[in-house]
Amino acid sequence: MDGLLLDTEPLWGECMLRVAQHHGIPISRDKFKETTGLTIYEVTEYWAIKYPWSGASSIQVADDILDDIIATAKIKGSIMPGVLASIDMLKKEGYKIGLASSSTTRMIDELITHFDLKQYFDAVVSADMVELGKPHPAVFLSCAKQLNSTPLESVVFEDSINGVIAGKAARMKVIAVPDEIHYDNPRFAIADKKLSSLEELSMNLLRTI
Repeated sequence: MDGLLLDTEPLWGECMLRVAQHHGIPISRDKFKETTGLTIYEVTEYWAIKYPWSGASSIQVADDILDDIIATAKIKGSIMPGVLASIDMLKKEGYKIGLASSSTTRMIDELITHFDLKQYFDAVVSADMVELGKPHPAVFLSCAKQLNSTPLESVVFEDSINGVIAGKAARMKVIAVPDEIHYDNPRFAIADKKLSSLEELSMNLLRTI
């Protein structure tokens, strides 16, 4: 969801820093890369171990960040270019569409409802519905199961390295759509295709994989 469907990825750092400062957590923006790909509850648990503070629990801090990111995303977030056209194309071609995200169920539901995307998904799986988050393939495998599909019938769209790894570990085809800053990261080479935007997606491209 974040960074592929919705332009909310840059907002995470803003919200995490604001809440961390509020709780007196001794962490700076440059440290966020240490927890890339973790769920927000894993992030704050990591902070509690490496950057301990007094007062609120790591769970409370994570809940506060979620409240902040949801409210901020509704104001500053937007649907990424090519999303609606791609969904429309896939639906017309008879594809089932699932959403598998590292975000929490609460955040997913609030944002896809706010941005009027909920009706497009035949299944929704969040990291808090499975035992392990990305790069473990559990969210993708669970989503495929809900779609009554097999991994070998599935295509994953991902903007992150951990998501691409999870998709390949699930034995699914993977189309990477990295942001501009990370587009040339060589680790995206494991994806079956790489696009600069979902505006480049076509049925001809899908058929090639």
